[in-house]
Amino acid sequence: QVQLAESGGGLVQAGGSLRLSCAASGRIFLINAMGWYRQAPGKQRELVATVSSASSTTYAESVKGRFTISRDNAKNTLALQMNSLTPEDTAVYYCKFVVITPGVGGVDYWGKGTQVTVSS
Repeated sequence: QVQLAESGGGLVQAGGSLRLSCAASGRIFLINAMGWYRQAPGKQRELVATVSSASSTTYAESVKGRFTISRDNAKNTLALQMNSLTPEDTAVYYCKFVVITPGVGGVDYWGKGTQVTVSS
């Protein structure tokens, strides 16, 4: 079983920065794609950014130029550097890893989420 744990959330003023981290534990053969998602109150969960096993990245239009996703394959960790935060970025942020297991294929694992609150 694989567990993911996010950290780094908190309260920050508009214009500030936060860095989120996500660490995986358990039996891991290979991690394919990794991603950050967020869910604001009353809204559906949305994709924020993804990074492939080849380190190719994608970003939601709303965070392009402000957020940077990165991964450390040796440590099975994922990070999200968030700059120029706005109140619209307030949400619970979740990490997701697609873990490849021989004979099983790719399985999605999610963290429990970390709260990011941006005050105006």
